[in-house]
Amino acid sequence: MNNWLTLILGLPTANATERMRAWRALKASGAAVLRDGAYLLPDTGACREALASVERDILAINGIAFVLPVVDPGGERFIGLFNRSEDYSKLRTEIEECRGQLTTDNALFTTKQIRKLRKAYEQLVNIDYFPGKPKQQIDAALQELETAVSRALSADEPYSRDLPIPALSLADYQGRIWATRKRPWVDRLACAWLIRRFIDPKAQILWLNQPQDCPADALGFDFDDATFSHVGNRVTFETLQASFALQEPGLNRIAALVHYLDIGGVQPVEAAGIERVLAGLRETISHDDHLLAAASAIFDGLFAEFAKEEQPNE
Repeated sequence: MNNWLTLILGLPTANATERMRAWRALKASGAAVLRDGAYLLPDTGACREALASVERDILAINGIAFVLPVVDPGGERFIGLFNRSEDYSKLRTEIEECRGQLTTDNALFTTKQIRKLRKAYEQLVNIDYFPGKPKQQIDAALQELETAVSRALSADEPYSRDLPIPALSLADYQGRIWATRKRPWVDRLACAWLIRRFIDPKAQILWLNQPQDCPADALGFDFDDATFSHVGNRVTFETLQASFALQEPGLNRIAALVHYLDIGGVQPVEAAGIERVLAGLRETISHDDHLLAAASAIFDGLFAEFAKEEQPNE
């Protein structure tokens, strides 16, 4: 990194509020402290705007501020000032503590803690200008924690199989009994919605006390050895979508949301809110048919909005 920006500033000593505001803005930007009143950032568009914003605020209260370019011919002199290993280490400790305290009883509460940990991770990534293994390790640790919570929320969560997904005809899957484990969580709720909305409108959904109770004539989904379950990196919703080649506008965004909430990965912007709504429904509605009806209304609304957003502008 050869090109850098430095902010030289001087604030009126009496203006403690503006001093704190400037300090917080610089901390949020990840600026390195060269000395009192001198801060450094890589010369990027985002960093340039961050320093310019602080500069404007300081000049507005009659302070002194200069944003100046700095060139490092060697390219490595300042990189060490931006080492985020200690911050990642602290976040890892919090993740490990959260994982160590996880039980089936506190799994719903843990989802809230994970959202805070994800937010802290994303904020750290935004100022990690020279990312390395610590970033990858924390991302993996968060995904493992998310998977552990999903399994705690859903006993007997299926293991993935590496099998080909055959192309199936909708005509062969009409008016059937579809069976899955009772007290459904995200993937099972979304699958049941997908089945009735796009695959088998007259489907009868059977809630099983345990997978072994699945009738021979029923189509099992989302449990080990079910007709439809996790395949490779796909959750059951994605397996059903691929099996029947369902590509309606908006459906892939539902799939991405279900994937994240079930096994982690890239977080869609809607994930935290939908997770809270579904968790609240699951906690307050004891009858699984009623829970599915309420969750289906959520998925209907999401699908309508996603499909509208994907329509070409006229």
